Amino acid sequence: MVSPVDELISPDAPDWFRRALHIPFFDEYVEVNGTAVHYLAWGEPGRRGLVFVHGGGAHAHWWTHVAAPFSRQYRVVALDLSGHGQSGWRDQYSLEQWADEVVAVADDAGIEGDPVVIGHSMGGMITIATAAIHADRLAGAIVVDSPVTEPDPEIGHAQAGRAFGRPKVYPTREEALGHFRAVPPQAHYLPYVMHHVARRSLREVDGGWSWAFDHHVFSAFAGSIRAVALPYLPEVRCRFALLRAEFGLVTPDIGESMYQRLGRNAPVVELPEAGHHGMLDEPLVLSTAIRTLLADWDHSLPRRAPD
Repeated sequence: MVSPVDELISPDAPDWFRRALHIPFFDEYVEVNGTAVHYLAWGEPGRRGLVFVHGGGAHAHWWTHVAAPFSRQYRVVALDLSGHGQSGWRDQYSLEQWADEVVAVADDAGIEGDPVVIGHSMGGMITIATAAIHADRLAGAIVVDSPVTEPDPEIGHAQAGRAFGRPKVYPTREEALGHFRAVPPQAHYLPYVMHHVARRSLREVDGGWSWAFDHHVFSAFAGSIRAVALPYLPEVRCRFALLRAEFGLVTPDIGESMYQRLGRNAPVVELPEAGHHGMLDEPLVLSTAIRTLLADWDHSLPRRAPD
């Protein structure tokens, strides 16, 4: 008999990927300001914790193959932000509301002490806000290719809304899967990762199948999506690292600007050969970078920012 997990794994997937997807997890929910927030949980409660935060229009399972193997040492969770995946939808969304959801999930998941939060793209911006608003609740923050910079009129709320658009309804699951795309697009993807992520991205609706996110989530960005976390960068006080994809959205100039706003006190590390969606094209590079940072933070003292 084929297990439900095996049905989500492409026949050409390598052994490391298969092992990661077979690590047991639990689907959990916690109510945050009137909305049910879903999260995945791996590993034993009572351990130090990692919280993984996905990007806009994505969901918790974008992280599964990267996050699950960390459960050998940590209590690991990955949440569906409200408006995404299996979480409830809201009338309005904001960076601050999502930051509250990150902390609420960490509290509910049985993590010992303060977690390290790891966020990708929009999830990185939420991670920055969480580190600033809930400064005493995080042990560290790792941001993956989140371009935080001055307002850019060419990359704003309207463009983000157009990129994702109103989710279409497809008559069959197979037709929907044929239209799965990452936004923004990039040159390279691992087909077996896309196979899994796409099959976790659908929900059944009236008339067929559609994508599991609320297209109104981009109402959280009244101006430029790249500037929304800008005021929070100087307020970050926990350990912090920026992982910059070589072929991603955080250019060297943006990385340098973020480094300066962080008080020249956070490493900016390039992920070689990675596009913006590192978990879709270079997941082992991304995982190694995260592991290296966590190991270093375990065996070093924080460096004080210059006055």
